[in-house]
Amino acid sequence: MKTFPLILVAMLVAFASQAQLSRPGLPPVSPSVAPAAVATDPVNYLIHIEWTEPKCDPKTLEILTTEGSFEYNGIQKNSVKINGDDVPVTLKLSGEISVHNDDSGRLQLFLGRTVPYVTGSRGSGSNSISSYSQMSVGLQSTIIVRFGKPVVIKNDENGKISVLVNRMAD
Repeated sequence: MKTFPLILVAMLVAFASQAQLSRPGLPPVSPSVAPAAVATDPVNYLIHIEWTEPKCDPKTLEILTTEGSFEYNGIQKNSVKINGDDVPVTLKLSGEISVHNDDSGRLQLFLGRTVPYVTGSRGSGSNSISSYSQMSVGLQSTIIVRFGKPVVIKNDENGKISVLVNRMAD
């Protein structure tokens, strides 16, 4: 009977040693010494995008979001005519914002649209029927933004795209 308490003590020592080995190089964690969680109030960010195209008025899109990902899919006012039919052109904005501090953050975004194009046609004249597909075109970029300061992310002969991110205060 004296061996039973010895076996029990040996098992407890082995269990305690195994628990220590599972955290090599780290001190044992005491529940009363656990680190306190840092609470921060969530903040909204207003993302304002403006783009120009040759011979067109500037266009803008604003989206209000919090830190994390966002997505917008819409239809633009202008459409493309294919055999007399109006085919819509879509607008897509997607991305993610991560905040570094109260003054800056990282913005990853895609701004683009779908453009319809004819893939084939049958018949002739007014009886012709066209089939079409849509191709997604646009700009994908990852930038560091300073809140409240606009930045140009594309500028060439086809137009200009600028982004402004404002941190919204209560």
